Amino acid sequence: MATPDFIRTLRASAGQQLLFLPAVSAIVFDDDGRVLLARRSDNGRWSIIGGISEPGEQPARTAVREVYEETAVHCVPERLVLVQSQEKPITYPNGDVCQFMDICLRCRAVGGEARVNDDENLEVGWFDLDALPDELEEFATSRIKMALSEGPAWFEGIDEG
Repeated sequence: MATPDFIRTLRASAGQQLLFLPAVSAIVFDDDGRVLLARRSDNGRWSIIGGISEPGEQPARTAVREVYEETAVHCVPERLVLVQSQEKPITYPNGDVCQFMDICLRCRAVGGEARVNDDENLEVGWFDLDALPDELEEFATSRIKMALSEGPAWFEGIDEG
């Protein structure tokens, strides 16, 4: 994942300590019901598209920007799927530590041709739901399942009843 300039500035004074950051993930479907996935260059695994919100950037705008930057696909956010803080921080190979608050949005592709559009991914493609890659992260599979349901947005830590 490319490091945004504002995080480089933060890291200059904060060092490698834990940063809690807003992130957006996008479940993008095409008109044939296929889902857009990318094989990440940092770990070689397939996943959904996502990234860090810039300061002041609205989550829906982050989704649209990240999907285009990574895949050259234009999309429109349709609805909120979930809001969830990651359970554990991630330590990157350079020693930086981050924990993300993920806002996941269901999106519809409206144009563009899926291709690798940055250095964050090795491959990009559309996948039928019954033919998802074996290397797909659980983070991605759970969000795809939630995006397929017509239920309300999911919030962890809220007990019903």
